[in-house]
Amino acid sequence: MRVSVFGLGYVGTVTAACLANRGHRVIGVDVKPEKVDAINGGYSPILEPGLERLIQAGVGAGSLAATYDSAEAIGRSDIAMICVGTPSDGNGSVNTVYVERVCAEIGRALRGITDYRLISLRSTLPPGIFRERLLPLIERTSEKQAGADFGMAVTPEFLREGSAISDFENPPFTLIGQLDERSGSLLEQLFADVQAPIFHTDPDTASLVKYASNAFHALKVVFANEIGQLCKSAGVDGSEVMRIFCQDTLLNISSRYLKPGFAFGGSCLPKDLRALLYLARHHDVQVPVLEAILPSNRLQIERTVARILQDQRKRVGIIGLTFKPGTDDLRESPMVELVEVLSGKGLQVRIYDDNLSLSRLVGDNKAYIERTIPHLSRMLCGSIEEVVGDSDIVVVAHDCRDGKERLLDALTSDHLLIDFVKIIPNGDHALSTYEGICW
Repeated sequence: MRVSVFGLGYVGTVTAACLANRGHRVIGVDVKPEKVDAINGGYSPILEPGLERLIQAGVGAGSLAATYDSAEAIGRSDIAMICVGTPSDGNGSVNTVYVERVCAEIGRALRGITDYRLISLRSTLPPGIFRERLLPLIERTSEKQAGADFGMAVTPEFLREGSAISDFENPPFTLIGQLDERSGSLLEQLFADVQAPIFHTDPDTASLVKYASNAFHALKVVFANEIGQLCKSAGVDGSEVMRIFCQDTLLNISSRYLKPGFAFGGSCLPKDLRALLYLARHHDVQVPVLEAILPSNRLQIERTVARILQDQRKRVGIIGLTFKPGTDDLRESPMVELVEVLSGKGLQVRIYDDNLSLSRLVGDNKAYIERTIPHLSRMLCGSIEEVVGDSDIVVVAHDCRDGKERLLDALTSDHLLIDFVKIIPNGDHALSTYEGICW
């Protein structure tokens, strides 16, 4: 395919060289003469292992060149990839001046072209900017219509400096945030020989996947460093702790727990986190990330309380009270705390949990609930239908697989359903008001 790459910085140069190496005809575009001249001379404008060799091979084979002329590049390409920088402003917001400048240039270049072109945004930008600013800008400057005369998509890169070529050749996945099916299909053809799963989604989702990935990578570094500092203060080898920690690929290094929903609870996580924070204070070690976990967890409860109170209806049904399905453990369940707050504010609360029988509670579990909600027996109902029938707002905390159909059948268009577990996965419902806590 014929590809133009706008911006010959780190991402753009690697992208251009790797696409040329795969047999595509690539033309790079940049305003800086030294970058254009370097590419055309077979040299790399950036330092990256193996990159100059790819550039030399591409230039020698005639599959890679560079220019200052945007119109020339658009004329010689089927797909235009935008790879210019998106630096931070002083307040942390993203500076879009370079992206907007390139989009305007591409738009003007499209005016005299009758053939379909695809514009792929590889630069990292927050959600909303693509549809609200960039797409209208290209439509205005090109005097053409997106989806008909040209396509657009967000295709984030996941390249690490020092291993960028390997990352390009072996990505975890190829992510295509497409404006329409035609845009996504062209990009799938471009990356067809990359051995990785391809995910098609919308542009804003693709943008946030990129941000979530980088934030998680940063979080992992800080988490490991805070644990390492704690270990050192306690006379333990932090490297050994984290080496063994990483051997658990079922829970620790896995997709487990990485699902948006409600707050965590139970007899282990809150207690052990408090113990770890006490250890840090005892040794005068600052661990701001670990210290932020419990307050952030509580915010999920506070958000839910605020949403329920906002509705101004007084009857609330709760599906699932224990801290997770499959157990009768109520200790530090966030749902217990939610019920406690709501009943304390004068709301009528009705509860159904098929794992819960007050007569079978013993020990600390029994003592906890008697201390926290001594009047729980008056709130419990014998069926999902009973809870729903006596409620205006229904909060689903457990997936209740066996009772899902009964729950959906009992709900009416008058109910507000607050869903923590995505019991209605695709939003396919007849409810007038449905909300997921994180979607």
